[in-house]
Amino acid sequence: MTDDAASNTPEYTVSELSNALKRTVEQAYDHVRVRGELGRVTVAKSGHVYLDMKDDKAVIDGVMWKGVATLLNFRPEEGLEVIAEGRLSTFPGRSKYQMIIERMEPAGEGALMALLEARKKALAAEGLFSPDRKRALPFLPRVIGVVTSPTGAVIRDILHRLEDRFPTHVLLWPVLVQGDKAADQIAHAIEGFNAIEPGGPVPVPDVLIVARGGGSIEDLWCFNEERVVRAAAASRIPLISAVGHETDTTLIDYASDRRAPTPTGAAEIAVPVRRELVERISTNSARLMSALVRGLDRKAADLKSASRGLPTPKAMLNENGQKLDFIASRLNGAALAGLERKQTRLQAAALQMRPSALRRDLVIKGERFTQSGARLDQAFRREVSDQSRSLASLGARLEALSHKSVLKRGFALVKDQTGALVRQGAALQAGQVVTLVFDDAARNAVIEGAAPTSSPSAPPETAPRPKPAPKPKKRPPNPDQGSLF
Repeated sequence: MTDDAASNTPEYTVSELSNALKRTVEQAYDHVRVRGELGRVTVAKSGHVYLDMKDDKAVIDGVMWKGVATLLNFRPEEGLEVIAEGRLSTFPGRSKYQMIIERMEPAGEGALMALLEARKKALAAEGLFSPDRKRALPFLPRVIGVVTSPTGAVIRDILHRLEDRFPTHVLLWPVLVQGDKAADQIAHAIEGFNAIEPGGPVPVPDVLIVARGGGSIEDLWCFNEERVVRAAAASRIPLISAVGHETDTTLIDYASDRRAPTPTGAAEIAVPVRRELVERISTNSARLMSALVRGLDRKAADLKSASRGLPTPKAMLNENGQKLDFIASRLNGAALAGLERKQTRLQAAALQMRPSALRRDLVIKGERFTQSGARLDQAFRREVSDQSRSLASLGARLEALSHKSVLKRGFALVKDQTGALVRQGAALQAGQVVTLVFDDAARNAVIEGAAPTSSPSAPPETAPRPKPAPKPKKRPPNPDQGSLF
């Protein structure tokens, strides 16, 4: 090249050449669509995302500004195959070209499923999905915490179903259920419910429900994020996942204590049906009362059988009274006989003694006689007291077995016109006169109700009321034989 030719070539500064290249690249590639695998992914403090897109032969730098990154419905990760749209540009400060990404999506569900499967294996290897970690749900929670969107149909379906089955206090933690910020909000909500202190102004939920309606795999991707799965696995409160429809499965389903096919199904799992509980309690109460009545009837029959072998109170008193009279008569005779013997011996000794010695001996004998009489009187009184206490004890036992103690507790005996005891209500006819025996008195009563053999042609209200049968005369009680009733 000659000097003249060299002088005709325009000269550029470094900045001018860099800007010229920038304009040329941007004009030629103002809109491109690139498919590749994500390599390095860096999120700057400013919110911008810097990444590499590569295939087996080349690498292209990429940048996604903060405003675009916040609109993604998934989190870019290394190894994920994506399709990016944007434009090519250069960065003059480093003399390199890069792609300004304005839109990015996974390269089909296959790539997301591959990423999902890899994450599932990694978390399962840590034991986060182990059945041993599953906790039992409370039978009847007093407070239910719900993590979902406050504006969707999901929360309305849950509240409506809880109202139908068993009205329960519900605490709602509103979150986003789709988008890049959804995962952080969901994890924070689960952790927040677990951080509530017992006894504070906000009650601690007994069970948590994390719910969202159906959607594509991209829409539900926030429930596959690692932070959400770890928060669910670490929850001290039992957790029910209800994400998507019955066929949708996310990683939070494996970490939760129970999976529901739908948000409505989660409400059905959380609480029982109040009406069924009331019916069950009523049935059990009726069975318990029936068993109690049967037990009382058996005890009454046993008591009646045992009472037949007991003697009457009067007979027991007469027998013991006779024994007491016999003992008293023997005691009096023995005392008189003893006195007579002492007197005879005293007289015989007096004849053989001098007057002074006789007087002294009489004094001594008199004192001994007085002492013997006192001891005899004490022995007699002790015997009488012992027999009285024994008689009182037998009377108390007889009184405890008497049916009158039962009448004092508010029961009554039912007798028919002949004075026989009525044991079953089915044996009574309408209009029949019965006697109700209470603790203090007896009263007559007339049985009401439809007669078993009433005529179908005559209405109940026109049927003549039978006359009460005359009250049977009371028989004088046998003084020697008491009555158990």
